[in-house]
Amino acid sequence: MTTHMATIKWNRIKDELFVDNKFSRGHEWIFDSGTVVEASSSPHIVPIPYSVESNVDPEEAFIASVSSCHMLFFLSISAKKGYVIDQYIDKAKGEMGKNSEGHHSIVKVKLYPRAIFSGDKKPTADEIQSIHAQSHRQCFIANSVKSEVEIKLD
Repeated sequence: MTTHMATIKWNRIKDELFVDNKFSRGHEWIFDSGTVVEASSSPHIVPIPYSVESNVDPEEAFIASVSSCHMLFFLSISAKKGYVIDQYIDKAKGEMGKNSEGHHSIVKVKLYPRAIFSGDKKPTADEIQSIHAQSHRQCFIANSVKSEVEIKLD
């Protein structure tokens, strides 16, 4: 078993009253590598100026995490099969709604992956679909969430 860590750091801005619920939701995610990501609540949830629109919100990070995990398995499986990928792009989307318990949640993540292959050996459409299915089964993040994860190919 491995352990993965992140430090989440928020500080009240000096002049904010806080108890009036009018405070900045801007904060930092600090990863063990030293990488710092500016984060905030989503402006769809907490209005601006209390959300920082240019920062990453947890919902976006969740969707990116699912997509990134899937991609990493897809790249690895493709490499093991002898396929060369020059580029992989996924414009992933998440849908907010109410789950079966009536709580607001990301109820579905849709992946729209597109890989550009080069070289003499290229997979068929069926093989690409098979690699995506394997990637989905092996993805730690997809295996960790209750949301439906759907993969949409061209």
